[in-house]
Amino acid sequence: MKTNNQHRLVILGSLKEFVELTELAKSRGIYTIVCDGYPDGPAKRVADKAYNIDVRQPEKIAEMCRAEHADGIIGSFSDLLFEQITKVADLAGLRWYAKPDKLAYYREKDQTKALLKSLGVHVPKNRQLTPDFADRDLDGFRFPLVIKPINGYGSKGIYVVHSIQEIRDRFQDVACRSSGKLDNILVEEYSHGREYNMMSWLVDGKVYPISIADREKNPQQGSALPTLNRVAYPAKDIRKIFDEARAVQQKFADAVGQREGALSMQFFYNDQGVEVCEIAGRLFGYEHELVTHCCGLSIETLLLDYVYEPDRVRETMLHHDPFFQKHCTGLYFIGVQGKVIADQSRMRELAKDPHVLESVLFYEDGETIDNYGPKPYLCRYYLQAGSREELDRVTARFFETARVTAPDGSRVDVPFLLEQD
Repeated sequence: MKTNNQHRLVILGSLKEFVELTELAKSRGIYTIVCDGYPDGPAKRVADKAYNIDVRQPEKIAEMCRAEHADGIIGSFSDLLFEQITKVADLAGLRWYAKPDKLAYYREKDQTKALLKSLGVHVPKNRQLTPDFADRDLDGFRFPLVIKPINGYGSKGIYVVHSIQEIRDRFQDVACRSSGKLDNILVEEYSHGREYNMMSWLVDGKVYPISIADREKNPQQGSALPTLNRVAYPAKDIRKIFDEARAVQQKFADAVGQREGALSMQFFYNDQGVEVCEIAGRLFGYEHELVTHCCGLSIETLLLDYVYEPDRVRETMLHHDPFFQKHCTGLYFIGVQGKVIADQSRMRELAKDPHVLESVLFYEDGETIDNYGPKPYLCRYYLQAGSREELDRVTARFFETARVTAPDGSRVDVPFLLEQD
């Protein structure tokens, strides 16, 4: 039963990763209002109230917030949600850790890189290209290059190219992925070195790292980006790279004026030190649960405390140890676009392995793979082991054993390899 002083929280996002957040909010006596454009979103089934409004309509969502007398808004795990919550919170007068006038530094890749470069942070050599660019515009660039939208979402429209002609051939496909009808694209040199994910939370303007993970991918082939296949906590070299990575995030936060909230970074570490790929004002979806398994820190609790119990956030981060003693990994299997699933029995059998903490098959038998919809992965496993060496052995066995087949017997899952040092 609602009371007059009951908190009323808008949760932007209704997919599976928001179910636990919604349930936790309800357990605290918070009235939950889940909103996005997915009418069948799982979190809507457990919320007190749900709205079907596309998240790209911030004015309508802000109007709903006011009509519902919302006193808080939260969400995370994607660039799109971070951007839209920033706009909605500003329109509705709700507390949030970013402002619309700073969004370009998080969302416009060229502006992000320009800012970082001005701060003395190493970034891949890059520049914008117009549709009528000349060959000489790429003088001094070393192939292979990566071409990407200026501000696209979900790694769509990103390619590795080996010639100027490939850039011309793919230019329109890349440009159309940007929001705001931008005609230009971004080109940058392909980064080398070990790759990492870093999640942090700011309190009183100071960056507190949650942890750093190894971000491992299949070898790059053709024009396709290397495919993420594993995230492992903690990173093998976490103590070596920790201070420099934290300093980079602190420089960025100071420059954009962010004093609280989430800040994540994907970066490489090579002969020049930290080389930043992306910085985002959100946490990593399909990964944050690994943190809980490794150290007990609940990201859902952190998000709710940010809205209603800020002093608890301060205490949580002051006492948090980012150097986990446990070893956990997430394995991410993707399917071949457009293929129909007939048999996932091997994947179900792998889920019974004693190292498995959680497993999810995102598709049912008979469904068609759509990597660009709300289910970018075919399945996911979270594993835990007593050492990194054991975790690597178990991972290799999973990659070797995994298989999903189509009705004609062909393979639906993309084969994976364990990254080698």
